[in-house]
Amino acid sequence: MLALALALVAGLFLLPKVIVKPKEGKGTLAQDAARTANRDQGAAAPNVGELDEHGHAAGSHEGPTAEQPHMTMPPAQRREISVLVAKYAAEPEMGAKLSIARQLAEKYKAVERFDSAGYYLEQIAQVRPGEQTWKRAADEYYEAFSFATTEERQKLLGGKSQELYEKVLKNNPDNLDAKTNLGMAYMASTNPVQGITLLREVLVADPRNEKALYNLGLLAIQSNQYDKAAERFRELTQVNAENVNAQFYLGVSLAQTGAKQEARKAFLKAKSISSDPALAASVDEELKKLQ
Repeated sequence: MLALALALVAGLFLLPKVIVKPKEGKGTLAQDAARTANRDQGAAAPNVGELDEHGHAAGSHEGPTAEQPHMTMPPAQRREISVLVAKYAAEPEMGAKLSIARQLAEKYKAVERFDSAGYYLEQIAQVRPGEQTWKRAADEYYEAFSFATTEERQKLLGGKSQELYEKVLKNNPDNLDAKTNLGMAYMASTNPVQGITLLREVLVADPRNEKALYNLGLLAIQSNQYDKAAERFRELTQVNAENVNAQFYLGVSLAQTGAKQEARKAFLKAKSISSDPALAASVDEELKKLQ
């Protein structure tokens, strides 16, 4: 099944692991996205016993909202984070406080708590604003967005990603990576058309931009525009023939248009350049359907 094939290779490359399909009608975009990362309440210092198994303040989640719910934090890392949170809250000197914030961001990133990492990097950016400091914070929120498994989380984290990538682009309108990620974050908002517009602007500036081509291709698949998807993925394979995801999704798109021979060629190419057993299984399943 196409859905199974997509699930097996989801997250291999550049896009959010859960991609938000544009919806018709008006929706309410959450305005308090920062609340997700602010669960430490400005880095109030919980005791070791008050941290949950994911290293967050106990009771700070309502239900399983972790980006990676299977990840548990070893006691030693939990203690390290608790000590650093306490130091951050108590440190009066700004330089030292920012140094602790960097350490906390790295610790949270190591256990895949990307929104918490983004929160502390955002604190740094607020004190030392600039293109790179805002982008480091935005990238972590975007990573959390890419793992979001509920619509609510997608909107919250997508909204926060939008806010910070806008700051990046205010500093440098030519930062195409920030513009691409901003475009994808908009897909979880009430204005997905703006996301498509941003991705197209990236291609105007850089027609060979792999990330924008890939994103637009997958969005075309989501909207069942397989001819358009095949066009995007074909362009991408011309830019980089070794892009395994481009080859696989080119095969998916071509198969849906009835171009079985071309689809078979793309699937076999994807299989030949990847050692991932999950991808190989997906390719084999798709090839069977072409017989």
